[in-house]
Amino acid sequence: MAKRKIVIALGGNAIISKDASARAQQAALAQTAKYLIEFIKNGDELIITHGNGPQVGNLLLQQTAADSYENPALPLDTLVAMTEGSISYWLQTALLNELRKNAIDKEVVSVVTEVLVSADDPAFKKPSKPIGPFLSEEEAYLQEKMTGAVYREDAGRGWRKVVASPRPIAIQEVATIKALINSGTVVITAGGGGIPVIEDPKTKDLKGVEAVVDKDLASQLLAEKVEADLFIILTGVEYVYINYGQPSQEKLEEIRVSQLRNLIKQGQFAAGSMLPKVEAAASFVESHPKGKAIITSLENVASLISENAGTRVIAD
Repeated sequence: MAKRKIVIALGGNAIISKDASARAQQAALAQTAKYLIEFIKNGDELIITHGNGPQVGNLLLQQTAADSYENPALPLDTLVAMTEGSISYWLQTALLNELRKNAIDKEVVSVVTEVLVSADDPAFKKPSKPIGPFLSEEEAYLQEKMTGAVYREDAGRGWRKVVASPRPIAIQEVATIKALINSGTVVITAGGGGIPVIEDPKTKDLKGVEAVVDKDLASQLLAEKVEADLFIILTGVEYVYINYGQPSQEKLEEIRVSQLRNLIKQGQFAAGSMLPKVEAAASFVESHPKGKAIITSLENVASLISENAGTRVIAD
């Protein structure tokens, strides 16, 4: 198989399960590296992105618990940066160890990534992304009064802080990422969707904002900008399904982007689960028709390399 430029978006199951300890997450990523190394053995060039939702939530809990006048809690954009750095460090080490075991001489570099969003994005007026701990209605009301943050009831489990999830416009470090890939380096970047920043219209200064960028959409933008041959979204299932969980459930194998858009309009995919993944896959193929997007599971990687596995999205 010919050498390919591949962007791989790792799902949360590749990093964390029930055990949120650093040791457990490092062990999960060591196993993940064993799957990813197969692409490198195949001669492919990799750009790897990852989620950080649970890690940001846990760090926010720690920050909230320790918050004081002397030691104030850090803002959300900084927490995104911290978790992007820690997870990338764990994955970088796991990949380097696996490369050495396989006697492959290749560099792995992590790039902490700033992702430009618009200050006028409608998401800032309608925050919807839940983060942090569950509170009672009374506790949420008090927090809203004290901090000005917005809280919403979350599926009967309590009230949670919600923040904006604006669409990514640009990735600030894309030129550096391209240069690293062209030099043969494995790049880990755009972790957790990257750190959301806005640009001052007058000074052009960048400033972090309290928001989170969807990791699949950020990964799609990255795949588009580096002109990837293949954009792979790894999740908990081998295929995307329509009529999911019903007797008429059907897996999607190869599908054209227009067909996938029609299924999205029909409401076939859950907003908090598969919808951002299929939207990212469709957007990538629309912007880069020579490329292909695949949605599948981490465990299905070996089949993906040797055959047409997973849900494959292709141009019309």
